[in-house]
Amino acid sequence: MSIKKVQVGNITCGNDELFLISGPCVVETEQIMLETADYLKNISESLNIKVIYKSSFMKDNRSTTGYYQGPGIEEGIRILQRIKNDYGFPILSDVHYPEQVKMAAEVLDVIQIPAYLCMQTTLVTEAAKTGKVINIKHGQFLAPENMDKPAQKAVDAGNDQIILTERGYTFGYNDLIVDPRSFYHLRETGYPVVFDITHSIRKYGIPSSDPRGGARQYLPTISRAGVASGVDGIFIEAHPEPSKALCDAASQLCVYELEEFLKPLLEIHAINKKYKFD
Repeated sequence: MSIKKVQVGNITCGNDELFLISGPCVVETEQIMLETADYLKNISESLNIKVIYKSSFMKDNRSTTGYYQGPGIEEGIRILQRIKNDYGFPILSDVHYPEQVKMAAEVLDVIQIPAYLCMQTTLVTEAAKTGKVINIKHGQFLAPENMDKPAQKAVDAGNDQIILTERGYTFGYNDLIVDPRSFYHLRETGYPVVFDITHSIRKYGIPSSDPRGGARQYLPTISRAGVASGVDGIFIEAHPEPSKALCDAASQLCVYELEEFLKPLLEIHAINKKYKFD
């Protein structure tokens, strides 16, 4: 299967070079954001893996109005711009409303469509019209082979610079499961495929600040399975102190543990590349 090459800064997504999308789930204090970026820079140089820095300036899908939703677009984009300038990372963040797209596109290299919103035509097409790379997350409710539908909406709007990201299916109540067949079906669309590992272990219905809100014991298993399946990139939210994170505290990885976590994934990717199959 021929995979479209999608350029994000100095990263060619879909060219057999595994890349990393990482950063805190949501934009927090500038200190936390810069501390994370600093260590991600070290990891990138140490392991020779290219990084797209990800953080949400706004999370509009929190389960209660009392949970932290981020600083908003103006402050969030300002901080992300500083990280882009200081560290040279391409930047990814998500948009929830069409009216956010124009301002976000001034800084973002990748505009992300949240999983819950992947079928929202106006949102997808407005993002696509910017000409920026569009990362469409696979909705928990949608068969993976049907992800060609939101992708086609972006193409119809004049943009085929698309990445598709797997983040687990809804399974029963308040649980997610990663079906390895999804990687095959997403790849059949012809676009680069990313595996969002940390969102795939979330336990819905349990506050993300509660340790039971994420099944971290599955991280090594599902991450290795995903890389062995031939994904193009991995998505791992990371934070200096996950237990104190203001969003998804139960599922983010400690950024200081990320290098060791990545080493076996890079080894698996190297083997998979050598014995590549389609």
